Formats: sequence, structure tokens, C-alpha cells
Amino acid sequence: MNSIMAASSNRIMLGPLVAAIDQGTSSTRFLVFNAKTAELLSHHQVEIKQSFPKEGWVEEDPKEILQSVYECMDRTCEKLTQLNIDISNIKAIGVTNQRETTLVWDKETGEPLYNAIVWLDLRTQSTVERLINKTPSRNKNHLKHKTGLPISTYFSAVKLRWLMDNVEKVHEAVLSHRAMFGTVDSWLIWCLTGGKKGGVHCTDVTNASRTMLFNIHTLDWDPELCTYFDIPMEILPKVRSSSEIYGLMKSGPLTGVPISGCLGDQSAALVGQMCFKDGQAKNTYGTGCFLLKNVGTKPVMSDHGLLTTVAYKLGRDKPACYALEGSVAIAGAVVRWLKDNLGIIQTSTELEKLAADVGTSYGCYFVPAFSGLYAPYWEPSARGIICGLTQFTNRSHLAFAALEAVCFQTREILDAMNQDSGIHLSQLQVDGGMTSNRLLMQLQADILCIPVVKPSMPETTALGAAMAAGAAEGVSVWSLNPEDLTEVTSEKFEPQINPEESELRYARWKKAVQRAMNWETTEPVNNGNEETSIFSSVPLGFYILGSMFMLIGAKYIAAGQK
Repeated sequence: MNSIMAASSNRIMLGPLVAAIDQGTSSTRFLVFNAKTAELLSHHQVEIKQSFPKEGWVEEDPKEILQSVYECMDRTCEKLTQLNIDISNIKAIGVTNQRETTLVWDKETGEPLYNAIVWLDLRTQSTVERLINKTPSRNKNHLKHKTGLPISTYFSAVKLRWLMDNVEKVHEAVLSHRAMFGTVDSWLIWCLTGGKKGGVHCTDVTNASRTMLFNIHTLDWDPELCTYFDIPMEILPKVRSSSEIYGLMKSGPLTGVPISGCLGDQSAALVGQMCFKDGQAKNTYGTGCFLLKNVGTKPVMSDHGLLTTVAYKLGRDKPACYALEGSVAIAGAVVRWLKDNLGIIQTSTELEKLAADVGTSYGCYFVPAFSGLYAPYWEPSARGIICGLTQFTNRSHLAFAALEAVCFQTREILDAMNQDSGIHLSQLQVDGGMTSNRLLMQLQADILCIPVVKPSMPETTALGAAMAAGAAEGVSVWSLNPEDLTEVTSEKFEPQINPEESELRYARWKKAVQRAMNWETTEPVNNGNEETSIFSSVPLGFYILGSMFMLIGAKYIAAGQK
């Protein structure tokens, strides 16, 4: 009886709660935090199916994404009720999402007009090559002064352009002024706040800064960029700050609760890791791998292949903060590939055991450039490669090489970041699903030659979205003042190998990366079935041309002698 009374008195002490929708590439989660202590109280997770209709194409079903959000919300609310926690204490909801993934829907019917084209998708490679070839001196950084981004398959504008050019329903909806474009955050907020019955069509500055249509200096859509990609501005969502009330939930157990936080997943992780000071950085290991460094209120352009992006804008009247970002396409996705495509593991946790069994890749290097290479190369023609194989190599070595690949890619972007800023990070703060792999964390410390610091509460992405939502004007249940922020407990992984060995392995990795370059282009390639011109061989061409001139010359000489 006493324990029940103690439990009920604890419940009364909980105070305001804040929830977060974390819609990632491979799963959706709904999490509820205590606004005073940042403690995670309950959550639910649902996996999202990815489809690969053609080589290099990656899609997801917008309706499945939305349904997964409702399911996670309902299950989490049930769990809270079972814990005797009153869900009416949830005062706000934040949204964080996979960035760049592109959707178009009909505002009159509320129906998606095509699947969501996922950020990893490569179908726009020919469009990107065409755009780069049109620029002066074929410069992929032609728009970087406005966008902070290279022209790449990664960002939303080229995906939207593809949808308008290739999907009849999208083309017709744009012409009849029924089309709405958005990244995943826009789709969710529009649906949750009423959809076709008055849903709010908005995005935040962090998600907008990943489209190639957004000017990171003016913090709004740029008419010149929209003209460049030939995209009508009327289909774009309204750009808002990352922390303000956008609208209210219109259905489900949380009807009436304000949605008041919105951050792209990597920005949310930066906030959740409390990286509010210039120079603080974090690395998130999810489907991809993303290293962000806060550079303050003035954007810094990279000379070493990093992106300049909006980190956050925590209130309508607050300044925007910017970040340098190193983006790696394939991190956790390589684990899924080893499981689903090769079948060498049954579960993700098996990978760590398999790799630990050998403790080395035995000279095997794996460059998982399944979607080309992102930072610092921005080379869409690269493809995955496994090299250094011998008869001794087995699946354990391959598993180890896959984990090393994640660490080497992080080293490349950290090196670029150190070169850009001139200030070397003394340790790396990490988060994301893959950080539960202790071998990976130790490998990362060894390959970087600096300590790796992992918070004991790994859900920093969702925490960042909850913080933004709880701090919004009109909600104000979460203080972002430095003195009020909760001290985060963490675990530190120290480097355990000597720097010379680390450098040797890294040099080998760089060699493997060069082998992966320029593999796939949209230029027509002679595949051996087509007739080859004799002039494609330069020496043979000279020989034949020379012989022809000699024959003609001899003919004229002979004619002159007659």
C-alpha cells in the first residue's frame, strides 16, 4: 500500500510532459519526456518499409509514414496510461524527420500523388549532370553562395523536378494549382493539423535549407533558385522558425495539443546534444552518418566539401544559428544491406559479435558507396566496392570492414571540418542507433585518435525536437537557458591503438575510395556489342590517316609523271 502511495505521489511530481515524433528513414518513433528532467518516460517504434523499384531508386509510402505516426502515438499513450501517467500532461509535440525526402500531394483530396522519394535516391543523377554541365566551368558549387549546398541528387529540388517531369498526376496537379510540396515534416504537420480541412502547410528553416530552393542568408525561398529549377513558388510550404506553435492536433488521443517544434533530424540531434555554443559538434550514426558543428549566427562556407546548413532558429524573434555539416549516405544502411541483401547476419546486433570474433578486417576494405559518395567528395558516379580480398577472408572480416567503413567515413568528414575551421575537435560527441554497438564506438575512437563520448540516453534527436516544442512561445514548459539544462551522463571511449597503425589503415581506406570513383556515369559506354570506330584508337587512327595521305600523294605524283 505504501509503495502505491509513493508511486502516486511520484506521478503528481511529474509536471509538464513534452512529446516528439521522430520520423526517420528506417523507422518512426513517438517519445514522451519530462520537461523538467529530460527523462524519457515512454516510447513506441514502428519500422518503415523501403521499396527499390529500380536500381538506385529508393521510395517510401507517405500513407504508411503517416499511419506509423498515429500507431506510435496511440501505443505510447496506452503505455503511459498503464504507467498511471496522465496523458493530459502532454503540453506540446515536436516533429523531427528524415530530411530532403520529397513528397507531393493533392490539397483537395489529401492524397499523395506519388511515393516519397527518399534522400538516398539516385534517379536524378542525369538531371544533376545536366545542371552542372550548364553552369560556368561545370561547377557543382554554382548555387552554393545562396544555398550552402552543391548541386547533388541528395537535395529536394531535383527530386521535385523529377516528379513534375515524370509523373503525370504531379504535372496535372501543379498546372491546376492543387499540388503541395513538402519534406516529411510538412506532410506530417499538414495531416496532423487537419489535412484537407484546414491543415497547416509549413516547414522550418532547417528542413527548408536542405531543398536547394532556400536562401540561407534571407531565410526564405529564393525566387531566382525557384526559376533556376523551374518550380512554382505557390506549391512550397511557408517557412517558420524551429520553435513556435504551428497548429493543433486535430485527431487521436492528443487532440488539441499544439505542434510547436520542428527540426530536421540532424539539427534536432545538435539541439538534443546541447551544442548551443560556436565550435560544439556531434556525430549521429543512423541510416547515414552526419557530423554537424555549430558555427554561430553567421554562415561559414567550406573549402573542403562540407555543407553549410541552418542548425536551428529557436523562436520567431531569435537569430538563426548555422552549422557546417559532413554527410555520409551509408552508415546503418550497410548493416541492413548485409542482413537483407547478403543474409550474412539475421539481426543488427549479430554484426558486432561477428566482427568481434576476428577483431580485424585482415586487409579487407569496404567502401559502401551505394548512393555515390557524399561529403567530402560529392561524387554521384562512385559505387560500392570491397577490395583486399584473399582466400582467407570470411564473413567476419567483411563485418569488421563494414564497421570500419563507417569510422573511416567519419574520419574523412572530421578532417575536412578541422581544415575548414582550423580548430581541431578534442573529442567527438555521438548519438544515434548505431552507438549501441560498443565495438563501433571503440573503433571510432581508434581511427580518429580522439575520445568518443556517448550520452547514456541515446534518443538525442527526439529530445531536441521535444526541447524546441516545449520552449516555444505560448507553451514555455522547457527552459533552454544554459543554467537550466540538465547535465547529461555519458560514457567515454578512449583510443587504444597507436596513431601510426591508425594512419596506415586510413591511408589504405583512401586508396580503396579512389578505386570506387567514376564507376557509373550516364554517358553511353561501349559495352563490346557495338561497333567500335577504328579512330577510337589514336595510334591506329594516325597510322590509317597517314597511309591514306601517302596513297593520295603517290597517286598525284604518278599522275604528274604521266
